[in-house]
Amino acid sequence: MNYRRLGKAGIRVSELSLGAWVTFGNQFGEDLAEQLMRLAYEAGINFFDNAESYAAGKGETVMGNVLKRTGWRRESYLVSTKLFWGLNQGVNQKNTLNRKYLLSAIDPSLKRLQMDYVDIVFCHRPDPETPIEETVWAMHNLIERGKAFYWGTSEWSAYEIVSAIHLAEKHNLHKPISEQSHYNMFTRQVMEKEYLRLFKEHHYGDVVWSPLASGVLTGKYNQGVPADSRVAFPGMEWLQESVIKPDRIEKVRQMTPLANELGCSMPQLAIAWCLKNPYLSSVILGTSRVEQLQENLGALNVVDKLTPAVMTQLDQLLANNPTK
Repeated sequence: MNYRRLGKAGIRVSELSLGAWVTFGNQFGEDLAEQLMRLAYEAGINFFDNAESYAAGKGETVMGNVLKRTGWRRESYLVSTKLFWGLNQGVNQKNTLNRKYLLSAIDPSLKRLQMDYVDIVFCHRPDPETPIEETVWAMHNLIERGKAFYWGTSEWSAYEIVSAIHLAEKHNLHKPISEQSHYNMFTRQVMEKEYLRLFKEHHYGDVVWSPLASGVLTGKYNQGVPADSRVAFPGMEWLQESVIKPDRIEKVRQMTPLANELGCSMPQLAIAWCLKNPYLSSVILGTSRVEQLQENLGALNVVDKLTPAVMTQLDQLLANNPTK
């Protein structure tokens, strides 16, 4: 396992990390979660991602129980959670980054995780109704109170992130250190173009999610939607409309022979392609089977096979490079 600096922060995160979205508390419980986390940890993964909204809080509960059982030294791994969506209906309690919500929501999250602190708290989405300055101050205070060491953003625009950085610098507050963005072969515009100056000028980090485009890049949807896939899971039907598109399926079919030539699977090729981006800090994996995680970890052995010639060939097949 290789490790990359998380933006300008002193910590380093494993190139591959494990996330709880959809799976923990939804698709499976603690037994399988423990198998996956132990396999990840033994492979060198030191970063585990979660959020208050995953399985309505159950994602954090499952991960917290597993970590309690493992007995791993707390210093040996990093845990992140995300705040915004909320778990309760009502004014000031949902879809917000106001000060009241952020400083009150972190404690229930920590309780579910059974931790005194998380390493990183991400603002799960931008909040156009709350001044960025209020959010920056709240995140600074959250860190000063020992609830987290760092904070970051998720799915914020480059303008919003830079605004937060400048406000923090102006008031000598803790700055956000990393984005958590959607990135894969089919979703490139923000990561590769909009954020480019952000990475170069501010050395911002980025831990990316959905490297397999919700499974499309594995090729498992080439013949239809399997009954056990995440897009068939109750409440996830929206993924079928937004992700499973005929043109994407066709591109996966075109890339499969190249993966075969390289001696790897399509999932390994897609994850390795993400890791070729030098501005990326870590790729968050979401898996529902031990065999799946083992296969995905094999992407680390594929990165060096993606020579400039191979990357050019992939660019030609994808035909979506935002910088060209």
